[in-house]
Amino acid sequence: MAPSEGIVKFRCDYTPAPALPATELRELNAWRKLLVLTQLIGQDPNRYGGYGFGNISCRLNSEEARECERAFVITGTQTGGIADLTVEHYVVVKACYPDENYLIAEGPVGPSSESLTHGTIYALDSSIRWVMHAHSPHIWRHAQALSIPVTGPVPYGSPEMAAEVRRLYKESDLKETRIFAMAGHEDGIVTFGRTAEEAGFVLLGYLVRAMQL
Repeated sequence: MAPSEGIVKFRCDYTPAPALPATELRELNAWRKLLVLTQLIGQDPNRYGGYGFGNISCRLNSEEARECERAFVITGTQTGGIADLTVEHYVVVKACYPDENYLIAEGPVGPSSESLTHGTIYALDSSIRWVMHAHSPHIWRHAQALSIPVTGPVPYGSPEMAAEVRRLYKESDLKETRIFAMAGHEDGIVTFGRTAEEAGFVLLGYLVRAMQL
């Protein structure tokens, strides 16, 4: 694994700001905890150079927002190794411009290294409200057998990854499966949905199927 795993690569106009109220983060934090318990998010000295892995986000504003301004709250950079997050570990991405490798964020912590990919997914369809980025060796290694769409071998959190996500959405059945694997990002799996349950159950369902292969 490249030593840059987990490192933010995009340009970010980041403004320190107070955390969101706990009531707005309760569902997000509960699902994030479940992904930690299933080892889909976490930190392991024997994996990925010891960097934290995985993140989760949800949309904040209305469906009428412009594609590049579909604000979302996401786990902060390098929080994978923290078992129980507080409101201080989440940040709001207010705007995302994947082709320019640039985003605008505010909160008590900097945004996750995969924020660019999350923003790209929210721009695909205004009904998408949740994105989960997990690291699953089981699913990733069996992506072909499970008929999961796979990106090209491009760097994570990059304009190239954003372009690959858009390509898969147009050329594959990604709109229906709501899951894809990242060929250039070891064990990287992303699911999305209109609700947390939709995105989460897709992820857990494929994990169960993969573990049977």
